[in-house]
Amino acid sequence: MSEQPQGGTTGRWLKRITQSMSGEPRDLAELIEDLREASERGLFDGDALVMLEGVLAVADMQVRDIMVPRSQMVFVERDEPPGKLVELVVESGHSRFPVIGEDRDQILGILLAKDLLRLQAAGDESFEIREYMRPVVFVPESKRLNVLLKEFRRSHNHIAMVVDEYGGVCGLVTIEDVIEQIVGEIDDEHDVEDDQTIRKEGAKEFTVRALTPIADFNHYFGTAFSDEEYDTIGGLLMQEFGRLPRRGETIQVGELEFRILRADRRRIDLLRVITPTEIEPPAPDESAP
Repeated sequence: MSEQPQGGTTGRWLKRITQSMSGEPRDLAELIEDLREASERGLFDGDALVMLEGVLAVADMQVRDIMVPRSQMVFVERDEPPGKLVELVVESGHSRFPVIGEDRDQILGILLAKDLLRLQAAGDESFEIREYMRPVVFVPESKRLNVLLKEFRRSHNHIAMVVDEYGGVCGLVTIEDVIEQIVGEIDDEHDVEDDQTIRKEGAKEFTVRALTPIADFNHYFGTAFSDEEYDTIGGLLMQEFGRLPRRGETIQVGELEFRILRADRRRIDLLRVITPTEIEPPAPDESAP
């Protein structure tokens, strides 16, 4: 059986899109509108449309638009006792960590969580973090995301420290952050099951979908937030911030602390809620179908 020539299917697909357009788009907005009309006519599905829009958006975005700000970065200290190191890594749930020394403004390297398996095998006393630190990659906050993605792919690196115009570290960015701008959110350690909107993580910590109705949020946490202007807890937080917040930002509303776990340029997606005291989820409503 003969193989399909490379690019054949893609070429035909793009040709159909081109033929479906009434004329040459004059700008990016018209191109996107043409793509949406082609999707509505069944030339490709909604998922493909989302990715095409993501590709076009990435070319116009900079690292500063999606980076995790320095204030929300999780560091490990080079001289941290191995036991504390494991505790921090497990608690955070991340897979890569910037390593700092006495000078907390200097990033010495990157530690991968998987390398801590060696600690378990070798024992606490023989684990030397310096032997496992990976080199640090620095990128300016003004770098275009499409250029950064090419560099990530070429170097097989998955994380970079972001520096401002003065050379100071102001955040970090990962290859997953860039890819999510194209394909949408990728499930990670924060994700809530499809049939949940609120998940208890600890005595005082909860993961909450931003689309959770305010009435449901109030019932769960015993709050009395108004739903006259906004229907969801994400809408309420946008009002409190006065803008669309970035991932990693926090805000205090009443007695609750809200941290943005996931957000893009259009909406808030996932939140971490921290309560001042331990609470238990309310009993299920037996009258509900």
